Amino acid sequence: MTDDDVRGEEAVLREYLDHFRTTFERKCEGLDAEQLARRSVPPSTLSLLGLARHLAAVELSWWRRVMGRNLDLPKMWGKDLHRNADFDGAVADDDVVAEAWAAWRAEVAHGRAFQASHPMDYLGSHDDGPIEMREVVVHLIEEYARHCGHADLLRECIDGRTG
Repeated sequence: MTDDDVRGEEAVLREYLDHFRTTFERKCEGLDAEQLARRSVPPSTLSLLGLARHLAAVELSWWRRVMGRNLDLPKMWGKDLHRNADFDGAVADDDVVAEAWAAWRAEVAHGRAFQASHPMDYLGSHDDGPIEMREVVVHLIEEYARHCGHADLLRECIDGRTG
């Protein structure tokens, strides 16, 4: 390995996060509203559409609220009123699907832009106090990796697709 091969912490973390974002999106490709909203593991409310809505809300929360230091920003999907709104509101409707993907894509784009314009030691403001961007990125990698595992199982239940 040469010095030119060393990418550094920021590049590695960014690549891992983008890998899992892309993986999640691919797990949902080619499915209609009913399939995306299908709760494949009763009695759980977990669905691919619910995960898309949840991940949009997670991106908004970490990048806009915590790292953007805007803790008063309302949460997405009415979560202030109902803890499972991400999933309960994930119904088989083309408009709900379009809204979820538009929100997710917008929040991912915002997160990428924010990360690209701030150093890894940039401090956000969390309910528990200051938090470095590197910790947020690692948390998001963990969040996406966990939910990509859920997406694997959900997709296999829907149409048998694996991998």
